[in-house]
Amino acid sequence: MKLSVLDLVPVIEGGTIPQAMADAALLAKAAEEAGYHRYWVAEHHGMPGIAGAAVSVVLAHVGHHTQTIRLGAGGIMLPNHNPLVIAEQFGALDALYPGRIDLGLGRAPGADQRIVRALRKDVNRAAEDFPADVVELQAQFAGDARLPLAATPGHGAPVDLWILGSSLFGAQLAAMLGLPYAFASHFAPDHLDGAIKLYRERFQPSASLEQPYVMAAINVLCAPSDEEAQFLASSQDQSFVRLRSGDPGRLPPPIAGYRETLAGPQLATLDHFRQVSAIGSPATVRAGLEAFQHRTGADELIVAGATFDPALRRRSLRLTMEALTPAAANT
Repeated sequence: MKLSVLDLVPVIEGGTIPQAMADAALLAKAAEEAGYHRYWVAEHHGMPGIAGAAVSVVLAHVGHHTQTIRLGAGGIMLPNHNPLVIAEQFGALDALYPGRIDLGLGRAPGADQRIVRALRKDVNRAAEDFPADVVELQAQFAGDARLPLAATPGHGAPVDLWILGSSLFGAQLAAMLGLPYAFASHFAPDHLDGAIKLYRERFQPSASLEQPYVMAAINVLCAPSDEEAQFLASSQDQSFVRLRSGDPGRLPPPIAGYRETLAGPQLATLDHFRQVSAIGSPATVRAGLEAFQHRTGADELIVAGATFDPALRRRSLRLTMEALTPAAANT
């Protein structure tokens, strides 16, 4: 089973953004040492508990502390940006860390409607231009001589493009362009099965990809026992409930029995959000990952999640990978 890591660069309560950046590098290094394939950072804006907004800058920092793991955006919300500038940024990353750079592209704004005013652009119109902007980026990285302006750096850079999605739209676009497809099932599970089916059925081979390639996201937190894992996961549960209540903040410390404090509608929303999860002991996580891979047939899984103590997330990555070794599977 091929595993990768999705990181939001969480800022904990009482912590600082510099600490979050340092912990991101440590997490990527731990993922590399454990055998994970990629380390991706997601673009979010205006959230005090997420420090990964400047994705390309974070990746440059992380690249300095790693040697082999692929680095990428999971993703860049392209309507917020100009394709030329993104080609330059990720072309620069490829120049710094050759052969290791992925660029996942999403159509959502990565924030609420305040982003429309902050960016001083018509984000809704930019979302309509998303397919054309993806094609422009493809042309830049392919070194297409017909472009009126070649990105420097970026033109001809071997950056691997991905389409991200949480609905059927991204699946259709990825299939039409012959690009790999990553589904955000860790927070938007509703269309997972339909999107993957549609992508595979409509996939058109391209110069960069002959067969469909699917990556699916799942929340993973592995600890020595189910009880400890559920306790640690309450930090992320609190963050999600606060976000849905319109009061986002920094990642809080875990609380024993947190679920019992929630009203019925809050608990239902949380359970819906967490339905694509593997949280527990190594045996529990192994069973959850195997079941999810069997359900989706995904070529690769990308694990999301956060812990108040960053060292325990690094432990989670290690325990998860160890749980999937043949020796562990036979116990």
